[in-house]
Amino acid sequence: MSPKTEAVSSRSARLLSALFYAVSSFLIVLINKSVLTSYRFPSYAFLGVGQMGVTLLLLYIGKAKGIITFPDFDKDIPRKLFPLPLLYIGNHLTGLSSTQKLSLPMFTVLRKFAILFTLLLEMIILRKRYSLSVALSILAIVIGAFIAASFDLSFNLEGYTIVLLNDLFTAAYGVYTKEKINPKELGKYGVLFYNAAFMILPTLLFTIWTGEFEKVIHYNHWSNFYFALQFFLACIMGFMLLYAIVLCSYYNSALTTTVVGALKNVSIAYIGIFIGGDYVFSWLNFIGLNICMAGGAAYSFVSLWETPQPADAQSHSCSWEEQKTALSQVTNTKILIDSKDVTDTK
Repeated sequence: MSPKTEAVSSRSARLLSALFYAVSSFLIVLINKSVLTSYRFPSYAFLGVGQMGVTLLLLYIGKAKGIITFPDFDKDIPRKLFPLPLLYIGNHLTGLSSTQKLSLPMFTVLRKFAILFTLLLEMIILRKRYSLSVALSILAIVIGAFIAASFDLSFNLEGYTIVLLNDLFTAAYGVYTKEKINPKELGKYGVLFYNAAFMILPTLLFTIWTGEFEKVIHYNHWSNFYFALQFFLACIMGFMLLYAIVLCSYYNSALTTTVVGALKNVSIAYIGIFIGGDYVFSWLNFIGLNICMAGGAAYSFVSLWETPQPADAQSHSCSWEEQKTALSQVTNTKILIDSKDVTDTK
């Protein structure tokens, strides 16, 4: 396969994986909202248990049938997976409590800092470097979010702290997922399987401790076919979303995954302007949304459509000064060897 064909294939994989994540994220919001709001299902945590259970079942069957592969469990698995389970718990708990502390506009603004945190953590942990155009597009998204919510700048220290912690957990989870899905570590499916395996029991115990498990047992809609179907679909979509996140991070980066999630939320806001009837028009909000979307479009163009430089090309792209220094060292070494040979002959 020619380098040009490989670049097009890589670009297609990056674009399709990002679209797959955006669509999966959008659909699961609709299904979860129907299950938890329309049918008033009493436990979001038990829904999470169902989603992790389906993830384990599907991946186990896939491995048993030889469709997918991931490492068998051994004593090194917890070390290889760490700290993903802890970051997942932190992200889950802070995410649930953060929505109760702030108004929706300020929550939307502060959640955009997850993008900035992801950028910084990728530079620190993964040693990645980004161009000025990427940094400016990220800055546009954050500034646009501030403008969109500038009419509701109510200060709440506890709320700000929890949301920013949620941003940090989200960024760290994405960055470490990118690191762990390396085939030399656990791979895509290994990260999905073992993270769900380590988290399903603590989450189930949490539902028992809070009394939600008993409410789930006595829930009166289990015999409702339409609810049961939507609950099953929510569990399937939970697996699809987790897989989409890993796939998008694998072909792109943790930063791209975070940006796609943010753009999905902006798109939902756009849809809410025309559908739903509860959107209150404000020029600041509308301008801010457009700046966010423009920044996201610029980032998408730079990150998704650029042609990746082959690794061998990168390895040979040293500067002339480095080549001259290396040549000088080789020449000096040869002179020393020749001098030693002359001395030995005498």
